[in-house]
Amino acid sequence: MAGVSSCMKYSMFIFNFLFWMCGCIILGVSIWMRVSKAAQEDLNLDSSLFSAVDLMIAVGSIIMVLGFLGCCGAMKESQCMLILFFIGLLLILILQVVAGILGAVYKSQIETTLNKTLFEEAKKLQAVTQDSKVFQEKFQKFEKTNQCCGLVKGYEDWGSNFNTPYGNFKICECAQKDQNTDLCIFYSNRYIYKKPCSVVVIDFFKHHMVILMGIAFGLAFIEIVGLGFSMSLYCQIQRK
Repeated sequence: MAGVSSCMKYSMFIFNFLFWMCGCIILGVSIWMRVSKAAQEDLNLDSSLFSAVDLMIAVGSIIMVLGFLGCCGAMKESQCMLILFFIGLLLILILQVVAGILGAVYKSQIETTLNKTLFEEAKKLQAVTQDSKVFQEKFQKFEKTNQCCGLVKGYEDWGSNFNTPYGNFKICECAQKDQNTDLCIFYSNRYIYKKPCSVVVIDFFKHHMVILMGIAFGLAFIEIVGLGFSMSLYCQIQRK
């Protein structure tokens, strides 16, 4: 132990344990966004919109590995582990800056990109093929859950299929408790939801992209501290 500060050693261990926990959180949030049925399966959204999320999944996974590596390096006073931790952490920091920039770019362009995608998907609501009917049934559940109607232009997106009955409920029909609220309008002899579902989808991406960006830049500060800790401990071990 000569030449190695116990305070520095255990501070490094605690830091890396917390760092590992942060990796678990960012990985969990990113995977949750990536597998969201509402945004990905029901609407068949363009996978390019998830590129920032995919990058954060990779970052979260590597952070967990580095956290474990840093803990072992500190407790065993391994220069090899510490230098690998330093290099890996530096690469993670660079990746997170890229992810943050990518997220900021997509945040400003997300509405345009989604509208193009949703406009193409809206055509399926008017189609009569078997595959389209499967999509229509799934989409009606999405409408009911999120109190919306159509994808881009509201009820107009359904075209001649608007009055086609599906199961025990009609397309875009408001729940009885919502009929006298601002959520609904009266059209074609029934109350229907007036908000297009594109609003729901765009809000989903904007909200969760802000969360991911906040996590990424928050971790950046912690990682800079970690770089300082690991290099300081590495130098102390080298002088021992």
